[in-house]
Amino acid sequence: MSSGEERILTYAEAIREGLRQEMQRDQSVILMVEDIGAYGGAFKVTKGLLEEFGPERVRDTPISEIAIVGAAIGAAIMGLRPVAEIMYMDFLPIATEQLVIQAAKMRFSSGGKLKIPLVVRTQYSLGRAHAAQHSNFFPVWYMNVPGLKVVAPSTPYDAKGLIISSIRDDNPVLFIECAVLYYGVKGPVPEESYEIPIGVADVKRKGSDVTVVAVSRLVHEALKAAEELEKKGISVEVIDPRTLNPLDRKTIVESVKKTGRAIVAADDCKTGGVTAELAATIVEGAFDYLDAPVVRVASPDMPIPFSPSLENQYMRWAKDIVEAVESIV
Repeated sequence: MSSGEERILTYAEAIREGLRQEMQRDQSVILMVEDIGAYGGAFKVTKGLLEEFGPERVRDTPISEIAIVGAAIGAAIMGLRPVAEIMYMDFLPIATEQLVIQAAKMRFSSGGKLKIPLVVRTQYSLGRAHAAQHSNFFPVWYMNVPGLKVVAPSTPYDAKGLIISSIRDDNPVLFIECAVLYYGVKGPVPEESYEIPIGVADVKRKGSDVTVVAVSRLVHEALKAAEELEKKGISVEVIDPRTLNPLDRKTIVESVKKTGRAIVAADDCKTGGVTAELAATIVEGAFDYLDAPVVRVASPDMPIPFSPSLENQYMRWAKDIVEAVESIV
């Protein structure tokens, strides 16, 4: 952190600042997004960037996800550093052929001769009553793709540092944001440019009785749960992976070896989800240290309801993490 007065930014402001600083630093960084121009992006994350950098570097795209990612791959091959945006993660499968079959394979297939410095930003809107077609979170689909990095920050500080690292990376990066965090979460963010290494987890809270590994939005719910459990004499360590591929298995395993108990929490469905991979990581690396089964806190295997009250029941909260911890401590 820089010296002097602490700056507080929202999650959205931190991402915007990271984008702006990289565009100021490197003329090859361009943005390609639906409604990015005068509208400022669907969630206003890119507001003001058209006026500052002009239409050559801040490009409105057609409503075609496969065309957006395909054009961005071509730009990356030709020496630019494009940041493309898919407005909702639900629309990302439309571009999966370009992202998974093309971008993720090109460096390997060319024997390292081709670099693909591409960032694809997207967000999931769970918690905003946007129904089953606009709220899904399924990063595990892309964690299964060698050659594609997957980033999912939970705080403004991490979001800025990781968007900068992602832009500077010579490999394709899927950068997954959470819409309810855009303006609902604030935190200290240095004014200067900085990088957070991709593939390094962060211990958001130290503890000794149980490890909670939480992803994206649920990091904040895990921290709330840890405060509640502290009142009951239970010490919780909260781990935020920050990046899902590569996954910092060492930090997770070392924490569980210390505490002997583990909860894993994410917003996607339980079957075959992120929590399954996190649980497998713990069992492989720390099985002999476990004093209780690993417990998964995840969404039910069903489409996301449109009704706000039903969506609220569908989502996992701090109380669910508290119950999971109390079941094994």
